[in-house]
Parts: sequence; C-alpha cells; structure tokens
Amino acid sequence: MPVEIRLPTVLRPAAGGKSTVSVDGSTIGEVLTNLVEANPGMKGQVLTDDGELHRFVNVYLNDDDVRYLDKLATSVSSGDTISILPAVAGG
Repeated sequence: MPVEIRLPTVLRPAAGGKSTVSVDGSTIGEVLTNLVEANPGMKGQVLTDDGELHRFVNVYLNDDDVRYLDKLATSVSSGDTISILPAVAGG
C-alpha cells in the first residue's frame, strides 16, 4: 500500500527534485528501504548500512516520532504521511 513521504530539501535532489514521493510498504522500515532502493542517492542519509534509522534524521508517521512508537517496525496504512526531517544540532 502506498504512503506519502515528505522529503526535506537536502534529499530532494536524489528524488528528482520532488518534495513528496509515494512509496509502498507495510512498516516504516519497508517504506524507507523501498525509498532508498528507488532513490540510491539517499543511501546512507536515511538508513545506515546495517538498515537502522540514521541518527541524524527524524522520521514522523503523521505527527508522531517513530522513535517513540515501534521505530522501523511501526505499521503504516494507506493514506498515512511520513515526514523525514534532518536533525538540528545546536550549541
């Protein structure tokens, strides 16, 4: 089932400049894996080499941070929106 992914500016060049893409999957992990497979320029920016969520991105399912849900095992449904946001560090 396709879900919409909102991409931050930094990832858009790897997706042909698109701000949103539609990707199939039943969990956050499947959706992000399929996203990276379809857009190889995102490799290493969203998921680590071992398939974990990169620590410098925040991923939200609708308005909920997936780190506080079931992380990559979080289920998604048709009509859901996933937002990928770069982590912001300050000092």
